[in-house]
Amino acid sequence: MMKLEVLFTPAEFAALTRRDLSESCCVVFDVLRATSSMICALWNDATAILPVEEIHEALASKKEFPEALLAGEREGMRIGPGLTGGISFDLGNSPREFTPEVVKGKPIVMTTTNGTKALHACRKAKTTLAASFLNLDRISERILQFEPKELLLVCSGTLDQAAYEDALGAGALCDLLWARYDRGQVADSALIARELFLQSSGHLEESLARSRNARRLLSIPELRQDVGFCLRRDAFPLLAVLDKDGFVRRQT
Repeated sequence: MMKLEVLFTPAEFAALTRRDLSESCCVVFDVLRATSSMICALWNDATAILPVEEIHEALASKKEFPEALLAGEREGMRIGPGLTGGISFDLGNSPREFTPEVVKGKPIVMTTTNGTKALHACRKAKTTLAASFLNLDRISERILQFEPKELLLVCSGTLDQAAYEDALGAGALCDLLWARYDRGQVADSALIARELFLQSSGHLEESLARSRNARRLLSIPELRQDVGFCLRRDAFPLLAVLDKDGFVRRQT
């Protein structure tokens, strides 16, 4: 019997390491903005993205892969020399930065406050996908094709709290899958996420603008456009898969 569950907060990441994920598909949402940026980068022909948890890990990976671009944020802003001991990252966490001119043909090492940690927590799953509104239908097609026994939708959250936009993304995916999965074991968390999305679907951008992350981004002139950008449903219809070597790659 198929199972569907949504994990809303980073507090649940640690529990994933103790679960048997050998037959599980994990779908990680960091709508504002890590997974959206990854999907944009891969669409624009970055070769791969290595998500790491900490800044020092990113710097060490840069030494191992000197051709890689460094990308990431702390408190929403690009990582600068004050946090690295002198090195400025090439990119922040705005998907609009990951243009073909910048990323084509290059690997990227990325660290963000929550999104890269969420992906790392899912590394033992049979399949892990990076998701956002930008590739939502492609994700649902893949899941409906392979029908994983256990489907976990992992919301990256904000610091140690739930993030409204990630819950909306997970709810949108639940809605696409509902006809298939509601015959199985559906956790109340999936029901909550779907109902939240259905209540907001007619005015999604207005609804999301009330979230903590969106309000912060909308208050910063150079990042304001990221909110609408990340809500462009199926703008980049690709699969972004976390491979066993730790890199996220575009799967054809």
